Amino acid sequence: MHEEVNEENYKSLLHELSIQLVTLQRHVIESGERVLILFEGRDGAGKDGSIKRIVQHLSPRETRVVALPKPSDREQSHWYYQRFVHHLPAAGEMVIFNRSWYNRAGVEPVMGFCTDHQYRRFLTSVLDFEAMLIQSGIQLIKYYLDISREEQEKRLLARRENPLKQWKISPVDEVALDHWDQYTQHRDVMLDRTHSALSPWTVVVNNNKKKGRINIIRDLLERSQYQSKDHALLSPNRELVFRYTDDVKPLLST
Repeated sequence: MHEEVNEENYKSLLHELSIQLVTLQRHVIESGERVLILFEGRDGAGKDGSIKRIVQHLSPRETRVVALPKPSDREQSHWYYQRFVHHLPAAGEMVIFNRSWYNRAGVEPVMGFCTDHQYRRFLTSVLDFEAMLIQSGIQLIKYYLDISREEQEKRLLARRENPLKQWKISPVDEVALDHWDQYTQHRDVMLDRTHSALSPWTVVVNNNKKKGRINIIRDLLERSQYQSKDHALLSPNRELVFRYTDDVKPLLST
């Protein structure tokens, strides 16, 4: 049974889970495993904050967070996945992508940054690409963070009003709410077309950031194999973090 997250126990739970994350990383380093975690979601969905809590106590030598800028003119002429391949984990590393090749399933088609042909080609190729990564020994974990329209509006407004968060504001963020319905349609297609038994999506209902962070870490640890696992601590709330299926579609924001 999972312990519910509240203001009183959030910091203590995060501390205990961070100890488990360090234990997991020690196992990854010693075993030479390669771990790749993708974070996707709407603007303001909480990707930055969730990633920050995962890596804050991990070894910076064996942990990398990748948040690529828009491709250069040269990169646009490359094979689409080429610039991502450069950042894949080596033995003993954990790599987290803050947005990934799935830009081509959401931001790019909505904002007109790719052609319809490129978009459709991506949908038919991405599972084959991920299968090659997994078959090479990479452990691939895909999270989609979902929030309501009201919550996105509140968070984007808070960004604009907070001088310490100005770096988070981009032209794409500015029009995110205007394109809400388009993003919803592309999200649904992405989850349907790019979810498989080998490379599944895990959906996070992240309207409450603190609950979302705790349960993402719980889910990550629960699915990982390492010694000294505290099973009593690692019980995610499956109403907030769950494997994507057709049955969970009504739980997604519309």
